[in-house]
Amino acid sequence: MQLKGKRILLGVTGSIAAYKSAILVRLLVKEGAEVQVVMSTSALDFITPLTLATLSKNAVHHQFHDPKSGKWTNHVELGLWADLFLIAPISANTISKFANGICDNLLSATYLSSRCPVMIAPAMDLDMYQHPSVKSNLEKLLSFGNLILDAEDGELASGLSGFGRLMEPEHILEHVIGHFSKNGIFAGKKILITSGPTQEAIDPVRFISNHSSGKMGAAIADAFADKGGEVYLVLGVGAKKPSNPNIKIYPVKSARDMYQSASNLHSQMDICVFAAAVADYAPKDIASEKIKKEGEGMTLDLVKNVDIALSLGKLKKPHQIHIGFALETENEEFNAKAKLTKKNFDMIVLNSMKDTGAGFQLDTNKVSLFFEDGRSLISNVLPKKQIAELILEGIKNIPVKI
Repeated sequence: MQLKGKRILLGVTGSIAAYKSAILVRLLVKEGAEVQVVMSTSALDFITPLTLATLSKNAVHHQFHDPKSGKWTNHVELGLWADLFLIAPISANTISKFANGICDNLLSATYLSSRCPVMIAPAMDLDMYQHPSVKSNLEKLLSFGNLILDAEDGELASGLSGFGRLMEPEHILEHVIGHFSKNGIFAGKKILITSGPTQEAIDPVRFISNHSSGKMGAAIADAFADKGGEVYLVLGVGAKKPSNPNIKIYPVKSARDMYQSASNLHSQMDICVFAAAVADYAPKDIASEKIKKEGEGMTLDLVKNVDIALSLGKLKKPHQIHIGFALETENEEFNAKAKLTKKNFDMIVLNSMKDTGAGFQLDTNKVSLFFEDGRSLISNVLPKKQIAELILEGIKNIPVKI
């Protein structure tokens, strides 16, 4: 019973996925948690309070007062009672209310009164989930320190298939357990991760960069943090941020900035994951003023940037584990294995630009893992969250050389 003694307030909103909240309540109770449920008014159209009250063994709250008894539901007490406020499913409507402080029902009033960590699991159709307004509201909630359990890929109520499906209750349970766990498999470990692109300035308004979104690095950072790791993320400008508020983020722009931040942290780390897409070259001279358009062309004199993984690989201590990434377009396995040896990696993650569903900007990936001891593993095309779990499983099985 991994949640024994934990008090979890479960919020349920108006979504066809609300039926899964019954499964979730049962799983939480089975793990020893004390569960109370608060519903939005629209959630009543999808699942009855009686079902959730029976499974949670507690009265379900959905209105400020009971017209029959006159009893008032104290939303402040509910918010203060919980060790974790989990809203699953949360609709686009409630996401908007939470993000903008709209307080028109018991659920949103409880959210605004809560002092405990808040974890939300969105569920909606794929076009809604990708809409800029929903994305903006989720970013806002993330900035508040809320934990976001990204929707999963699968069949949707509309008949379409894609991202927007509520994370399965079993997966939500894993995140809840991980949130409370002080004995995760990476507890006590310090993890350095580099992620996203670098920007190499040409002049005050132009730069050289690449298409990296940082989604893979963010997924790896969240996976480590969920398993008890103390994560230090050196993050390129514009890259996706992780959802776990316990992750320490060091924003950088250039390859030089990233090297400086990573090298300052490196000696204290147990595990280093070099997932950033670092520019190999930078302009030799940066113009102090915007370069004017003159003539038919322009020549840039480029110089090689510091190779962060190679440089820190030379400083690697016996107890440290180094993980590298390789994005290749030809002789892929050969080139990846060459980097594995040259940069003193314990494992390298190979991406191929030729694989459908893999590469920059996507929410999915396909990788090959090559280990220093000769082992290898090839994945299918999977959501980057699942790829992150696969990478962590590989790291877990790397023997530490003490």
